[in-house]
Amino acid sequence: MSKPLPLMLVLVGHFDDDMTALIQACHCSFTAFELSFAFVYGILMPGTLFLIPSPLGEGKLSTVIPQDVKACVAQLDSFIVEHPKTARHFLKLVCTKKPLQELDMQILDEHTKKEDLDALLAPLLNGQDVGLISEAGCPAVADPGSDLVKLAHKKGIRVVPLVGPSSILLALMASGLGGQRFVFHGYLPVESEKQAKKIVQIEKASRSGNETQIFIETPYRNMKLFEALLLHCREDTLLCLATDITLATESILTKSIGSWKKTAFDIGKRPTVFLIKG
Repeated sequence: MSKPLPLMLVLVGHFDDDMTALIQACHCSFTAFELSFAFVYGILMPGTLFLIPSPLGEGKLSTVIPQDVKACVAQLDSFIVEHPKTARHFLKLVCTKKPLQELDMQILDEHTKKEDLDALLAPLLNGQDVGLISEAGCPAVADPGSDLVKLAHKKGIRVVPLVGPSSILLALMASGLGGQRFVFHGYLPVESEKQAKKIVQIEKASRSGNETQIFIETPYRNMKLFEALLLHCREDTLLCLATDITLATESILTKSIGSWKKTAFDIGKRPTVFLIKG
């Protein structure tokens, strides 16, 4: 339910871009009032873009998504998703108030063009609240949603991150490598020569800056990256493999490269976060 604006704006003359921006800025400053929409002299206040974390795999939803977050998501009927099938499975567990087949779902993935982002934000600019759901974990982190969130800020749309699982932070917490200084690289280059150069580069940066270096890989290329790290990193560099985080099959191990070389270990095609510290 919408609430009245706790502010009266007296405006003289016609509306130009600067005036519209002023009104949107006023709206964004009243986040505590949870405004859904309001009219001020014919200007419709934008809705809220909720960033919704999703589970990192199959498991009990209540262990990774707080009840208040579930209640918030259940109220929404419009979503921007990476993969509709995965999103529907998650939303079924949330128990949305509207039937799944009546929910509006727009796709945002690696194939979405930047010029198409405006259309995805159109419902928000018309006063509707929308949820952004990633394939797994937190939206807009190593995820196509980041450009959408940036554009939402530019258009004066309120952005609200909801609490949920982040494989990157959970891996860092459990690695023992320290979180005072860390860098997340996303995906390293796939081509072998470029990948080797990048590994040497970030290992050197880790030693000189006392930084934990974090990166991920497409699961079917896990072992190729693991073997490259064993080949190109120094023997005393620490490597953490954080696999299947939050799942029953979770495995988080930190060892020196020298110790890993003596260990028979197969990550397989399981989602893994890689962390090194020299």
